[in-house]
Amino acid sequence: MVKILIIEDDAAFNTLLKTWLTKGGFRAEGVLSAGEAMKAVQSQVYDIVLSDLRLPDTDGLTLLKWIRETSPDSAVFIMTGYADIQTAVQAIRLGAADYLEKPVDPVILKEKIDEILRKKDRPHERIPFIKGDSPASLRLYDYMMLVAPTLLSVLIAGESGTGKEYVANHIHQNSSRRDGPFVALDCGAIPRDLASSELFGHLKGSFTSAISDKKGAFEMADGGTLFLDEIGNLSPDVQMQLLRALQEGVIKPVGSSRIVEVNIRIITATNVDLKQMIEQGRFREDLYHRINEFQLNIPRLQERGQDILLFAHHFLEYANRQMKKQITGFSPEAEQLMLAYSWRGNLRELLNVVKRTVLLSEGPQIMATDLPDEIRNMQFTRPGQDAHSLKEQHERQMIIEALARTRNNRTRAARLLGVDRKTLYNKMKLYNLE
Repeated sequence: MVKILIIEDDAAFNTLLKTWLTKGGFRAEGVLSAGEAMKAVQSQVYDIVLSDLRLPDTDGLTLLKWIRETSPDSAVFIMTGYADIQTAVQAIRLGAADYLEKPVDPVILKEKIDEILRKKDRPHERIPFIKGDSPASLRLYDYMMLVAPTLLSVLIAGESGTGKEYVANHIHQNSSRRDGPFVALDCGAIPRDLASSELFGHLKGSFTSAISDKKGAFEMADGGTLFLDEIGNLSPDVQMQLLRALQEGVIKPVGSSRIVEVNIRIITATNVDLKQMIEQGRFREDLYHRINEFQLNIPRLQERGQDILLFAHHFLEYANRQMKKQITGFSPEAEQLMLAYSWRGNLRELLNVVKRTVLLSEGPQIMATDLPDEIRNMQFTRPGQDAHSLKEQHERQMIIEALARTRNNRTRAARLLGVDRKTLYNKMKLYNLE
């Protein structure tokens, strides 16, 4: 069941939202402050978060940044009054999925939630896999195509957001099991007490919330491929059950004495060092060797050179179709900034940046000034600050773009660039732009 967290200090409105969502078939919880919200987000993963922009203990934008860092897979909607629409637009720049104007219309709310869930359910249908042209990308692709036709168990190692599920799905699509199901399960998003049920299924009444029989991921993947993401999050007892299922090819649903035969190929992924976890006694060594018959290491986006622009243009085409826009590309200055940026969130961060920028862009091309603050401010800084820098002509071009956008209004240009007027005047004098 889809889990939704409501952060709203108006208790009556909080209860109303919870009632609407519960009747709509969602599992909704409500909290009245940012502090309570942080405790809730740290204790479990929510598919969707509905947050008021104005909260008693902090502002919604600060909380948004924290949620995006702590729970990147949660889609955050900002709820706001008419007077705060501009701030809501800023929230989208910071990673919000969308905003909802108060009073919230339950029909619009349901439509926006359904759209987010459709995107989560069909990631491969919407954005196909692309291999890239850099040496690191080509090496990864060669190894993928080498192991795909075999029956070897594959362990995919890589940072969060590098596209591990896309790699797993591409291996499946190029294997002899391509006509069978591809079932993906995020072990990091499963409450520990439900992991066995998610993997092996359960019978009605086997535990408190088991209101009907359920097939687990193993049965659903029978004849195809089972992808277990963030496998290091499984508890020791579930690791033992998983090892037994892989070795014997049979499972037993929770609460059942029935033995079910399954025929799957297992692909797993991790963003932590499983060997280190073995040394710490937190991961079984025998399970590690069972799932790691062949290992793929996905490079960080920053290690893929010009592929950053290849992926950016690929995501741009997708965002254009999704938002019915016709953005033609990126300015040279925007491309230089994107190549220089660290992309700690990897492909996931790049996709989010492109989507937000397409939504907010007003011109035929995405300019440097359209990019989020963290990318622009990486090199456009006040004198005396320590920060990454690009060549001076990049900074000069950004000023020219900002002045053109604001019709030479220096106050607005400074605001657009994220600096004060004095800094802008000094830079203009430095680059002979007065």
